[in-house]
Amino acid sequence: MSINWQQIIFSFLGGLGLFLYSIRMMGDGLQQAAGDRLRYFIDKYTSNPFFGVLVGIGLTALIQSSSGVTVITVGLVSAGLLTLRQAIGIVMGANIGTTVTSFIIGFKLGDYALPILFLGAVCLFFTKKRSINNIGRVLFGVGGIFFALNLMSGAMEPLKNLDAFREYMIKLSGNPVLGVFVGTGITLLIQASSATIGILQNLYASGLIELKGALPVLFGDNIGTTITAIIASLGANIAAKRVAGAHVTFNVVGTVLCLIVLGPFTSLIHWFQATLHLSPEMTIAFAHGTFNVTNTIIQFPFIGLLATLVTKLIPGEDEVVKYEPLYLDPILIKQAPSLALGNAKKELLHLGRYAMRSFELAYDYIVNNTEKSADKGHKTEEAINKIDEDLTRYLIDLSSEPLSQKESEVLTNILDSSRDLERIGDHGEALINLTDYIRRKKVEFSPAALQELELIYNMTLTFIKESLASVENNDIELADSLVTKHEAIDKMERKLRKTHIHRLNRGECSTQAGVNFIDIISHYTRVADHAMNLAEKVQAEQI
Repeated sequence: MSINWQQIIFSFLGGLGLFLYSIRMMGDGLQQAAGDRLRYFIDKYTSNPFFGVLVGIGLTALIQSSSGVTVITVGLVSAGLLTLRQAIGIVMGANIGTTVTSFIIGFKLGDYALPILFLGAVCLFFTKKRSINNIGRVLFGVGGIFFALNLMSGAMEPLKNLDAFREYMIKLSGNPVLGVFVGTGITLLIQASSATIGILQNLYASGLIELKGALPVLFGDNIGTTITAIIASLGANIAAKRVAGAHVTFNVVGTVLCLIVLGPFTSLIHWFQATLHLSPEMTIAFAHGTFNVTNTIIQFPFIGLLATLVTKLIPGEDEVVKYEPLYLDPILIKQAPSLALGNAKKELLHLGRYAMRSFELAYDYIVNNTEKSADKGHKTEEAINKIDEDLTRYLIDLSSEPLSQKESEVLTNILDSSRDLERIGDHGEALINLTDYIRRKKVEFSPAALQELELIYNMTLTFIKESLASVENNDIELADSLVTKHEAIDKMERKLRKTHIHRLNRGECSTQAGVNFIDIISHYTRVADHAMNLAEKVQAEQI
């Protein structure tokens, strides 16, 4: 019997492409229907690893991507929002949540794939109502999944009669370690464990592979899916790399344990299949769910040990930006308003240090083109916004308490100063974005321009430091001296504008470089303006 290899390959690859797209479409629809607040829920409901597991299950079931949830988790750990222990709990839950797709496939709705696709298209294209569109995405995704499975199943049908393929599957059934490597390799290649498991369900349903051979491939799929988290952590800090390391370690340990008891595990799945009258597809789904749930139950008590292990395997320290305020104790608002006001001032200085750090990182990115500085700059800006919001809310709550007139004035000054520091952070972010634009346009500054930038940067940075020092120490003399220094920065900016125009006229730099240079020094003078506002508040408090 001759086999049309072109038809097999084209049908299989086309079905695989449609399968991957349909999973994305279904996940997008579910996510948009529920609201895109994944980061918020992960941050809010992971106070301990157990809740982390539940959040991981729920969010992965929602967006149909354990890799997506893990990548978000890597980002949050990198930003300092989550501890390693909390992140490991989320990763464990994500492994369980990803089994939802295999259970959906187990319902064998292939005969209804085309009508479901039609319903999804109707919801997408015949109404502008957003909620209906989201339902359409889900339906279109589900229909596409089953239509893709039909395509792949049809493509693999002729392989039943191919002796070489049957012999390979027999070999795979007798070599569990080879099965693990096959599952890992395929998932690494297509970066979607759901697709690999869908293929495995088709193979088992077609009788092309025995259950004993399918299970190691299934275990390998879970190892292969960790590649996305590894890629996401490559440019991140040490904490994020440890999350990726924990994800790999968790799945490798689970695979080794299940290989050790492969015989009893296979018997258990056979018992499920016979007792519950499961279809072959649902049998693989049950095996997938059993593996991940059992793995989580076994390893959950050892989260601390796992965190210690990956900390030793990936040593080092890294700067982590903390999102939360340090001094805002809500209990003090009612019990000791004066102390609460003092803590609010401490928090303002904490915010000031981040605003100054944002300014420093932006300059480092301009001069040295270090991606790490840009990444830290973006994270620092998020921290500044978070602290500013919390401090503002804290001060508003405090303002309703009985305060003296002097304390009320101090509260107002802190509130205004918080806004100025947040604006300094905005300028730091804007400078990073401007540098991105400069790099894309391949703009080069002349050595003279870089020297001038360094000069006005150092003047402005010193000015920020002294403004914050005047606030911290309530130093009226220092605040008074900053008036003259502020005028010097403005004067310097005007001078640099003129010298840069002369360079342009002499053809020493491009017009684009000239425009960008002026933009940068304009940001510096506006930063100095906001820092001057801080000093003026110190002056006002002395009147």
